[in-house]
Amino acid sequence: MKTFKDLKVWEKAHKLTLEVYKITKLFPGDEKFGIISQIRRYVVSIPTNLAEGFKRRSKKDFSRFINISEGSLEETKYLLFLAKELKYLDDKKLEEVNQMCNEIGRMLNGLYKKLNP
Repeated sequence: MKTFKDLKVWEKAHKLTLEVYKITKLFPGDEKFGIISQIRRYVVSIPTNLAEGFKRRSKKDFSRFINISEGSLEETKYLLFLAKELKYLDDKKLEEVNQMCNEIGRMLNGLYKKLNP
């Protein structure tokens, strides 16, 4: 692999980020500095930390950034759940993005395990 873009998990996390940005455009305007800001920050952190970790010189460093991505993924999942509870998101869309999140979570876990046998 030559670049972080070669990581399949990065590609999926990037797609999730684009989807969350699309979804949050439909949230109420008064959430601009609340849930919209928070969820976008967390979802962007997933592929961003993968990109940064990819360039680190040791498996240990890369593993740490994968773990940070996992934490950001969980924060994203909670805020998606909260958005559904606040009626900003319907069940179908929540299920769709949760499936994306779960796949990314499995991939992050697998990559972490590969680096830490």
